Amino acid sequence: MMAVSPSRAPHIWADSPLAMIPTPMYLSQKTDMWTEGASHMCNVHNSVFRGFNSIYLQAEHVQDQDKADFVGYCMTWYKFVSTHAMEEEEVLFPAVEKMLGEAVFQDTHKEHEAFLPPLTDFHTYLSTLSNPVDFSGPRLIEIMDRFRKPFEDHFRSEIDTIALLADHPNAPKENTPEGIKAAADLDRMGRNTVLRGGIVDVGLFFLLNLDREYEDGLWKDWPPVPRPIKWLLLNIGGWVHSGWWKFASCDAEGRPRQLYARAAGTASNLK
Repeated sequence: MMAVSPSRAPHIWADSPLAMIPTPMYLSQKTDMWTEGASHMCNVHNSVFRGFNSIYLQAEHVQDQDKADFVGYCMTWYKFVSTHAMEEEEVLFPAVEKMLGEAVFQDTHKEHEAFLPPLTDFHTYLSTLSNPVDFSGPRLIEIMDRFRKPFEDHFRSEIDTIALLADHPNAPKENTPEGIKAAADLDRMGRNTVLRGGIVDVGLFFLLNLDREYEDGLWKDWPPVPRPIKWLLLNIGGWVHSGWWKFASCDAEGRPRQLYARAAGTASNLK
C-alpha cells in the first residue's frame, strides 16, 4: 500500500520555479462549460507544472541507488507532456474548431511548435544514458532551462484561450441539447489528454502531482473517480513502478509533501 505522508511539509515543496496557474472558476466564480473546461485543463497543467518542479528541484540531489527510479519518473513526465499535446493536436483542438466553425487555436499550435522540439532533448538525454548511475542532475536542469520559458508560456496561455471561448458567437448555448452534448464532449476530451498516456504510469503521475488542497480545497473531489477505483489505482497500480512515486509532489491523499530527494539531505556526485 502506498504510504500516506503528513500534510504540507514545512520545507521544500514543488511550488517553484513554475508557479501554479489559478483556475478560471476560482478567479471568476463562473460555471459555464468553457470556464469549467478551462479549469479542468488548468488542473492538468498544474499537475504537469508540479511534475516539472519536482524534477527540477530534486535532480541534483538524487543518490546513485535512486537514479534508475528517478529516470523512470522523469521519462513518465515526458510521456505525460508529449501525449497530452498529441491528444490536443489530434482530437481536442480540431473538435472544438469544428464546433465553433473557426480556427481558434492557431496561436496554440505555434506554442506547441516552440517547446516540443527542445523538449525532445529531455527525452533523448534520459533514454540514451548507458547506465542510470551516469545521470547528471546539472545536465538535466540545463536542458530543462532551454525549453522552460516557451513551455510555461504555452501552458498558461492555453487556459485563457479556452476560457475566452465562452464569449465566442458560435459557442453552444448553455442548457440546450447542443450545449449539454458539447460540455460532455469537452469533458471527455479533456480527460483523454491524460488517459492517452496510460493508467499505471501517466495516470498515476497525474494523481500524485494533483494538490487537493489547492485553491482552498476547491478541487478536493476532482476528478470524480469512484473511491474504490482510485484506491485500486493508487495502491495496486502503484506497485507496478513503486520506486518512481517517492519523487512525486503529493501523497496518495493528494496532500503536498516534502520532496523525497531534498528531504534525504545528501547530494549525489555532480557530473
